[in-house]
Formats: sequence, structure tokens, C-alpha cells
Amino acid sequence: MPGNAAPAILFDTVSKSFGDFRVLKDISLAIARGEKVVVCGPSGSGKSTLIRCINGLESIDTGRVEVDGVAVTPATLAAVRAKVGMVFQQFNLFPHLTVLENLMLGPMRARGLTRTDAKDIALRYLARVRIPEQADKFPRQLSGGQQQRVAIARSLCMEPAILLFDEPTSALDPEMISEVLVVMEELAHTGMTMIVVTHEMGFARRVADRMVFMDHGEIVETGAPQDFFTAPKSPRAQDFLQKILNH
Repeated sequence: MPGNAAPAILFDTVSKSFGDFRVLKDISLAIARGEKVVVCGPSGSGKSTLIRCINGLESIDTGRVEVDGVAVTPATLAAVRAKVGMVFQQFNLFPHLTVLENLMLGPMRARGLTRTDAKDIALRYLARVRIPEQADKFPRQLSGGQQQRVAIARSLCMEPAILLFDEPTSALDPEMISEVLVVMEELAHTGMTMIVVTHEMGFARRVADRMVFMDHGEIVETGAPQDFFTAPKSPRAQDFLQKILNH
């Protein structure tokens, strides 16, 4: 990290439980500005909960989460969410609005943009995700891959500094996955800070600056993709990779 700049995201001994189940156990992790981090691990390992703590979608029990040096608390949530965009498994588009209207809504309501300015931004990001021709269609008229690209564009319209992806391709048919990954890969080259929870290991190899492997609520291993994929240190990571790469 250059100089003494605060990391883009900091987890400091963060723990979180759902009832008696401890889903995050003393997580400490710093992510630099512009870094691309892929979080992987078996189902139930705490990956989605981890990234949902960044923008306050999940509260934490102990420890501290910071975004750009600001602790994530109820008082700072609005400011944090202005910096952090999120793309989910499900597209969550408003079915009664066109693609363009879905994209314009956030900038107009949350950022106070005029309709004209919001439309300009929406069209720009629709072009960025390669579907400008779909602007006047309704979500039901699009494929799953196109809807997810609209969801990515919707996040970009808020012009966040950080973008979180929670298994963005897991709800898609196999032939639609690559079109979404191509868009995400292009975004990765823009310098944006990205944290991606995914099982798409080919994407991770190409894009990640760092791999974070989780299991049972703990960060078991972190490292550069070339090290993680060729010589994982922990038996749990070795077992996970063997299963997922031979799938």
C-alpha cells in the first residue's frame, strides 16, 4: 500500500454468529485500493457473510470493519454504501421498469441527479457491459446473462470505488457465465477495487491479485493465484482445489 494510505477495506478480528453457529471467527484481512481479491471455499464457509459485512448488510458481533479508514457502523452506513457497490446471485431488477429506468433510479434517488444526467450515465454503463441495445426492454425480455450485466451496470451507475460480487454467475446457465465474466474481467482492468466470491477458478487465475481461501468461518490461506493454484499450503485448500478443478 502506498505510503500510509488506509486500506480500501479492513477486517480487524471480526466475528459473527447466527444463533449458536459461528459463521465468522476472528477474521483479519486488509485489501488495498485497486486490489482484486477472489474469495473461495466450500459452501457454508462464511464467504458471502464476509463481504456482506463490508456494506452493513450483515452486522458483526465483535471486531471492526473499515471502508477507506471509516468504521462501518449504523451512523456511517449511508456514506459507506455510497462507496461500495454490490452484485448479487439474483439480479433483483424491477420487472415493471425498463432496463434504462432500472439504471436511472439509483442515481436520481440516492445521488440527486437530474433525469437527463441519470440517463447519460445509464447509457454509458450499458455500453460498458456491452448491451446498449437492450435499454428499452423489460427484464423479462432478457436472458439471465443479460440481466446480470444490467445488474452490474446498475451498480456502476452509482460510481462506487469498491465493487463486491457475491457468486454473480451461480444462478446462470453455463453458456451465459462467460459473457458475465468477460464484463467483470474488463472492469478489473479499470483500477477498481473488487472482491469476488466465486467458484470460477479460471476467472480467478486471470484476474485476481490475491486468493483468499475460507473454510468453517476462518481464512485458512491467502496468496497469489499462481502460488495458490500450483502449490496450496493447507490440506483443506488442497482438498478443495482437487474437488473443484476435477469437477
